[in-house]
Amino acid sequence: MTERVHMFGIDFDPLTMQQSVAEILSWTEKNEYRCRYVVTPNVDHVVKFQNDPTFRAAYKDAAMVVVDGKPVLWASRILRKFLPTTVPGSDLFPALLDAAKGSNLRVFLIGAAEGVAEKATKQISTRWPWVTVCGYYSPPMGFNALSPHNSTALEMINRSRPDLLVIGLGAPKQEIWVHAMRNRLQVKAALCVGATIDFLAGEKTRAPKFMQVLGLEWLHRMLSEPKRLAGRYWHDAKVFPKLIIQELISK
Repeated sequence: MTERVHMFGIDFDPLTMQQSVAEILSWTEKNEYRCRYVVTPNVDHVVKFQNDPTFRAAYKDAAMVVVDGKPVLWASRILRKFLPTTVPGSDLFPALLDAAKGSNLRVFLIGAAEGVAEKATKQISTRWPWVTVCGYYSPPMGFNALSPHNSTALEMINRSRPDLLVIGLGAPKQEIWVHAMRNRLQVKAALCVGATIDFLAGEKTRAPKFMQVLGLEWLHRMLSEPKRLAGRYWHDAKVFPKLIIQELISK
């Protein structure tokens, strides 16, 4: 892969969607069950990263770090880092499934509420019949690497031996969990992709295309779940510009 771009303490891979998909699929084609995992930072990740050492450790060991949010991409232009484009996790997973035709890709889903991963499995089977969802698990609230349910998750995943593990536990939980479990997971690649399982199941809706283009997908998410997200996004909106200024000063 190309040389990484350092920004906000994070090493980003300057990849397009097509390049990201090709690289991840190359991992799944190897006869090697080594958990290479992908993280997709947005503004909230960047803000959390600054004060969470376990989150930083997870990012440091990620095999691929691609930009999810438009504001982070725009910040790269302001800082003259010039990352090429966004590679949102919610687009990356479907793009992988599109490109996997003829490869017999095996996928395991972990995350989302009870019954949601099952709905997503049915949607995947309909839209991408060449993909096999070899298992899914919706862990209870409070799930993490120290949870009593963690051994159940590992057993289900490793018994299925998927090519691709799709993790929808939310940030920073999903990144911290896969980092802690990376040496125990019998998978070839893993994606930390937040609400993607919910989107595929139809439980949550993506922002309209015009809002995605304008970098307003966060606004759609906040209006959809104001009690859960309004405080978080207000905090991020105050902190992120300060981080950009600090980066400019440090240059």
